[in-house]
Amino acid sequence: MNTKLFSYLLGVYLLVLCGCKETSSEKIINPTSSVSTTELVKSDGTYDKVALEKDTIVLKVMQTRVKSLSSFSSINEGLDENMKYMEKMAQQAMNEGDKPDIILFHEFPLTGYSGGTRQEKLPFTIEVPGAETERLGKIAKACDCYVIFGSYVRDNEWPDHILSINTVLGRDGKIAKTFWKSRNIKRLYKTREITTTTIEAVRDAYREKYGIEEEFPVLQTEFGNIAVSTVQFDPFIYAAFAMRGTEIMLRTATLFAEEDVVFTAWSNDFYSAMANFTLPVSTGYNAGESVIVSPDGKIMAKHPSKEDDGIVEAKIPIAAFRKDRTIPNYALEMTKPVFDQYFQEVPINHLDMKKDKLPKTGEEMKALMDSISRYNPPKKAN
Repeated sequence: MNTKLFSYLLGVYLLVLCGCKETSSEKIINPTSSVSTTELVKSDGTYDKVALEKDTIVLKVMQTRVKSLSSFSSINEGLDENMKYMEKMAQQAMNEGDKPDIILFHEFPLTGYSGGTRQEKLPFTIEVPGAETERLGKIAKACDCYVIFGSYVRDNEWPDHILSINTVLGRDGKIAKTFWKSRNIKRLYKTREITTTTIEAVRDAYREKYGIEEEFPVLQTEFGNIAVSTVQFDPFIYAAFAMRGTEIMLRTATLFAEEDVVFTAWSNDFYSAMANFTLPVSTGYNAGESVIVSPDGKIMAKHPSKEDDGIVEAKIPIAAFRKDRTIPNYALEMTKPVFDQYFQEVPINHLDMKKDKLPKTGEEMKALMDSISRYNPPKKAN
């Protein structure tokens, strides 16, 4: 056999064996194969929790309009107007119906969505903690409830990264927990990919900073075990949250499919809610229609409009639900041989790189993913 051809085939074999490819521009860090010694799931089906304060809690989902900071004459003006609207809606939640124990806003109530390059988007983010969380904390304290919202976030520990984070403010007004987005949906668009940084995109660095238990964190509260996510159409992510003891899965959206929320709640045996923003029907987008779903897949409450702001409310019998409950019964042992041989198309840690190398646009992000894709056949040697 030709020596060059043999070397080439050997190289391809080794790359396939490793389940990765190296590009000339960046080295992609391989997923670590070591098994964690940290207990993430109890073998007897139980899960950690704290005592409940009441048998039934009230969850309110805030369906509100979205205004991008880029549309205002100044960022401060935009943040102030959006904040005032959140305060107004929270007050409405307090004055109408039952007193809320949890108030859930959607993905972008403060910043909205802004287009452009990475450097153009970065100014339209907030810091957590920061002035905004301090002000929203006052709402939580005044309402004596948990307030949850999503936002694009910047963090000095992750320079030039745009993070998608859901923040939980406790009844004392302080940050009780932050939830990074686990991963972005991929191959949704033909010409671009989402550029925000998720846990998956920097998994090893994230794990080193925060610990493996923070990859699928669960906040144990006096109102039940809650988790928050912006991930869509990803059953593995929500199964992991369920295994970790989630009882109420709170989701924030920029548009969504109702079937996804229903099936996710049903298949993982937890309550779930989706907070969506509103848009005029004339835009053609499937906005609004925020929902709260029970563990048996039934819709407990749903906003009837795609374009009108409002509040969706439901009572969750958390004590009765929790009694004798174990984590879901998955067919993991049966399917594990298949999973063990599966490699996802885009390797984890794909954004663990120097800040000047980070993709600036959705098109550049797609080019990066194409270059490291495990599903693209290797180019033939000349």
